[in-house]
Parts: sequence; C-alpha cells; structure tokens
Amino acid sequence: MHWHTNRRLIASQAVPEPEYFRLAYDFLRSWSHNQPHYQLHTSGSTGEPKPITLLREQLVSSAHLTGKALQLPKGTRALVCLNVRYIAGVMMLVRGMELDWDLTIVEPSGNPLLQVPTDHAFDFVAMVPLQLSTILENKETRKRVSSLGKVLLGGAPVGVALHEQIRRMSIPVCQSYGMTETVSHVALRLLNGKEASDDFTLLEGVEFGLDQRGCLYVSGPMTLHQTVQTNDLVEITSERSFRWIGRVDNIINSGGIKIPLDKVDQLVEQILYDIGCPFDCFSWFEPDEKLGQRLILVVKNQDIYFPADNVCSEMKRRESVYLVPKHIYFVDEFIKTPTDKVDKRRTVALLKRVDE
Repeated sequence: MHWHTNRRLIASQAVPEPEYFRLAYDFLRSWSHNQPHYQLHTSGSTGEPKPITLLREQLVSSAHLTGKALQLPKGTRALVCLNVRYIAGVMMLVRGMELDWDLTIVEPSGNPLLQVPTDHAFDFVAMVPLQLSTILENKETRKRVSSLGKVLLGGAPVGVALHEQIRRMSIPVCQSYGMTETVSHVALRLLNGKEASDDFTLLEGVEFGLDQRGCLYVSGPMTLHQTVQTNDLVEITSERSFRWIGRVDNIINSGGIKIPLDKVDQLVEQILYDIGCPFDCFSWFEPDEKLGQRLILVVKNQDIYFPADNVCSEMKRRESVYLVPKHIYFVDEFIKTPTDKVDKRRTVALLKRVDE
C-alpha cells in the first residue's frame, strides 16, 4: 500500500485512513500552516532516546542543502520509506514540501519496493542499508533497483557484502553522516562509480573541527551555526572532508590496551566476507578481574557452524592478538532500537541475565 502526495495536493486531500499515512498527513498539513518548531526524538542507538526541539528554519536549511548537493530539482519523484516519526523520515517530507517534490509514501518495511506497483520509477530514495540489502536479496525487486534513481543510505554502517553489491550498481549510491542534532546529514560520500571515496565531504556552509579527543564537531545553517559536538573519532583528509574511524565511547581498555570496537567489527565482517561465511555479529565487553574489560563477540545464531577458530586466527594474522575476542556468545536475535539499529547494550544485558 502506498500514498501519493505533494505540496499542492495536500491542501485538498482527504485524511488517509491508515494510521501511518495519517502521521505523514498531519505533519505535511502542519508544515503547510507554517508551524514554527517540531519535537522529535533521537534514535536511541547510543543511549536512551531523548526529545529534541528543532526550529522550522533548521529543517528548511537542511532540505535545501540536500537538494543542492544531490542535484534534486523541483518535480523529483521521491520514495519515502523511512519512519516519519524520526528525523530521516521527517526530512523526506520537508524536502518534498520545500523543494516541490512528488512523494510516494509507504510504511517502513524491509523491502519497500514490494509496496509500490512495478511500473513506478523514482528519482530519489533515502533508506537504511538493511532495506537496500533486502531489495537486492529478492530476485523480483533486484530487477527493479535501477528504478530508485539516486539512493541515500544512512542510519547504520554499510557492510562489506552490501558495499560490494553497490559497487556493481549502475545508479549512484551515497552514504550520509549525521544525526538528529544536526538535522539529518551534514556530510556525504559516494559509494560507487568513478568518484567513489572513503571520505565524507561536508555540505555547503558546514564548518568542522576536532576536539582534544580527536572527535568531530560541526556547525552550519541546520544547527543555527551553533556547534554540535559528536563522539565520533575522525581523520581530517582535506579542508572539506574527513574519514570516520569510530566512536570514542566504543573504545575499551583491556589490560591497559585500548581496543576500538568499531575496528573489531569491521575486521570480523571483512574476514567473514572473505571466507564466504557471513554472520551478523558485534563486539562488546564484559567486566574482568584481571583485564578490567574483556573483549567479547556476540553472534546471531544461524543454522550453520560459526568458524570461530578460523576467524580468530585471521584476526591475529591481519591485525593483532589484542583484537581477538576472549569469548564468543550466541543469541537468537539482536534487540533493536525503534529505528531498527542494533541495541548492543540491551542485547548484552539480556545475554548476561540468561548466562547467569
């Protein structure tokens, strides 16, 4: 099921019956009546979701910068498949109203293309990596992926296997960097084509720098030129670009050795991809009397054997013995946040209760 609208239609359209479409309708109507501010919630991927109030002018600035950066003019046909309760979905609605796009709205799902007719084509879509991965796994929707136009991925890292598939796609796919506090993204990087890069390039008018920890801070029109401090460790690669390293709060101290969990995750994922044995997993830690914090790996159960010995030996060979997990746990499912990110803290907390 889908619902089509734009800034002219919304003035006369009847309220749609499905509850989710009513949420989008209510926002669009409030926007057309010049509501001055909106209260949203952070995703909760690094802590409890918290309310945040954003001014209309911040949302407007963000929308126009995205339209300019991705060259999305008036009349752009956009598929809205992200949750309109959160900033990424909200910004799709704002872009539609501010940039005069035609919006096709579907309720968030793993494979949004299953909810629109096969003859529908789009110029732009924003989605999370899991949605694009699911589209590519389905033999029917895989044939339709070129109908998406330009693709913007955000909300979670792009895995090794998905990135390899993206490299072979004919349509441009970008990854975003941002958060609720920065009113969606402030930087983009192209994942495929001749201009593909490992670096994020800042949107026009966005300033940045590093604090004493080496963590990124940004300011720009979408933040009312106020500085937003992040916990992301980055390497500045040019006057307008940076390379993401990992979150500073994802570094543990194990026996005096600092271990970046994001680096462990990337290493394990690459090894599993290389040996043709993909698993969903993440690294974390648990208390240890001698080490202080002990590195662990949490793996989602599958019906095939997890090659623990192979993975650990490869980790030693490619990087360091210090990055090898001291214990591997298996769980049936990962606990997710409302925006479908893995809630690592809650998953591990549940794991420990079961283990005890």
